[in-house]
Amino acid sequence: MRRNGSTLGRLREWGPSPVWPEGRGLMLLRPLLDVHRSDLRDALRARGRTWIEDPANADPRYARSRARVALAEGAASEPEPDVQPGQGGVVAACEGVILIRRDIGTRVLSAVLVCAGGGDRPPRGERLERLRARLAGGETFTAALSGARIEARGDQVRVTREAGEFLRRPPAPLALPPGDETIWDGRWALTATEPGWFVLPAAGRMAALSPADRARLAGEPAASRGGRPVLIRNELAATVLAGDGVRARSLVEDRLARALGGVTQEAETESRAHGATPRNHLFCDADITEVRGAPRPEGSRDA
Repeated sequence: MRRNGSTLGRLREWGPSPVWPEGRGLMLLRPLLDVHRSDLRDALRARGRTWIEDPANADPRYARSRARVALAEGAASEPEPDVQPGQGGVVAACEGVILIRRDIGTRVLSAVLVCAGGGDRPPRGERLERLRARLAGGETFTAALSGARIEARGDQVRVTREAGEFLRRPPAPLALPPGDETIWDGRWALTATEPGWFVLPAAGRMAALSPADRARLAGEPAASRGGRPVLIRNELAATVLAGDGVRARSLVEDRLARALGGVTQEAETESRAHGATPRNHLFCDADITEVRGAPRPEGSRDA
């Protein structure tokens, strides 16, 4: 199904919900992956149980039905190796910024892009393959795909949210009901303690931030700053960086850890599902502002 263009992820006995962001913190159990349908039916019959037959299972209009026929006819499947935590081409990820190697595989690259971009549909097809080929070829370039910005310079590549989308299509302010966790841009969870707060992207508003907030942003890669959430309030003209008055936490790192198989036990999801913010041991352990192997352009503020 993947060879024919499906966005189906790798099926595991234990994996993250593919529904984003509503399914954040939820893991799917698939205890019967290794059980043949005939064996399951025999077991049900032996217990006097019945079942509901899905007619789509035998309908050739559906990819899964065609895949079953192909496998029954002896077509070879392509098992995927497990991607272990910290492997697969991902070097580090912190506060929505991801560093990857140029030899990253297609499936992991797809997960990186959808997590950095905050969307719900992983990229696929020719555009994804062309991007991976450019990375493997050692090109120096900047590109955008699935809401993510890819900056390839030297031996490492930085992936962030494409903040230019906010300037081309400015989003409306999103209200933050006090006490409720609100997901913004598929990448940040925000919780306000007082009424009147609204969230917007920093792109186009950084000049309105206080000197202290601008100093905080100065420590981040320039390309990622515009994708940061900032806050406005009814009675305040100033714009403030999320984190003061409103609790803000990045969802990108946890989502990527799940996508790469880094969450293997229910206990690892429980605290995050209830709003705690532990630092993920997989990521946030490297300098995300530095892309090694490339000289700094003269006058550039981007580290």
